[in-house]
Amino acid sequence: MDVYAKLATKIRKLRHKKGWSQEELADRTNLHRTYISHIECGKRKISVHTLCQLAKGLSVTPSDLLDGVNL
Repeated sequence: MDVYAKLATKIRKLRHKKGWSQEELADRTNLHRTYISHIECGKRKISVHTLCQLAKGLSVTPSDLLDGVNL
């Protein structure tokens, strides 16, 4: 599994743990729902800025998102 797929899985699990839809996460991160979907499917490679937006929206640190994702 590549790094983006691992990150996608981690983001999806955190979102599910909070009981949020992709739409809810999109609203909290100021990203489009389809973009969230593409990230969670591993179809998009995200920037550091987007990683920080996702972390803030999920109330975690960017390093929390990358923890266990071997670069």
